[in-house]
Amino acid sequence: MIFRQFFHHESSTYSYLIADNQTKEAALIDPVKDDTDKYLQILKDLSLKLIYALDTHTHADHITALGPLRDATGCKTVIGEGAAAGCASQYVKDEEVIKVGSLDIKALKTPGHTIESYCYLMSDRIFTGDTLLIRGCGRTDFQNGDSEDLYKSLQRLMTLDKTITVYPAHDYKGWTSSSIGEEANNNPRLQFKTMEEFVDFMNNLNLPNPKMMDIAIPANLQCGNN
Repeated sequence: MIFRQFFHHESSTYSYLIADNQTKEAALIDPVKDDTDKYLQILKDLSLKLIYALDTHTHADHITALGPLRDATGCKTVIGEGAAAGCASQYVKDEEVIKVGSLDIKALKTPGHTIESYCYLMSDRIFTGDTLLIRGCGRTDFQNGDSEDLYKSLQRLMTLDKTITVYPAHDYKGWTSSSIGEEANNNPRLQFKTMEEFVDFMNNLNLPNPKMMDIAIPANLQCGNN
């Protein structure tokens, strides 16, 4: 498997390239519009054919590259069922498998940060979007977020094999990856004894809105083709 991790400094966003060595079919997860040319260059350099561009959820802090990538490559654009965006090629359901050559990517519905948040699971790694961050989790105070749903989604992720590598959509401290077991033991958001304690904590974070929220969300409802 070919694997690359990209970082968009302005929004602290991670994007991920996955490709099959034999077929050269590829997918990009959580791509950022600003970096579209970078993605197209590496696809060219590695002689890859982009067949899917996937978002884990409707982002509020950057504009997605789903639309621009579809225009440039003809790839399918994928988001989770329940998303408000009407521009995607495909809306995945819980446990639906997306095939990229011989690689399987299973969509896991993990609402809470947003109503349509999904994680993408492979045999040895998971792309957790904003549902599970390294030593943290996504906020729940906009885009139909729900703290109870997020608690349940996090508990679902904690049932996965503890060796699975965690690749989040964001990090603000320089962490690049973790594991399910590492987060189970060290993530403060996973140490609450009850759902009620977690919900109370999440509902009292009083965070400012993402600075690009008013621009990013309307643009992302058009898959970045604003």
